Amino acid sequence: MSSSYSVSLAGPAPWGFRLQGGKDFCLPLTISRLTEGGKAVKAGMNTGDIILSINGISSEGMNHLEAQNKIKACTGNLGLTLK
Repeated sequence: MSSSYSVSLAGPAPWGFRLQGGKDFCLPLTISRLTEGGKAVKAGMNTGDIILSINGISSEGMNHLEAQNKIKACTGNLGLTLK
């Protein structure tokens, strides 16, 4: 199992990544695309990273829309734990 790491992206959006998966798709929440030169790339995020938590809240059991809304609700820093 690969180790997890945390990133903190300074707000506001856009964060520079696209999300896929979620409980409703029976898939883990995963980074599917990164914007070249975006905040996510600068923070060291990678395509295929699995989101373990959003601002300290476990993403386990979150559906796609819930995760999207949690990310959209961040106006300051967005903290993600990834693996």
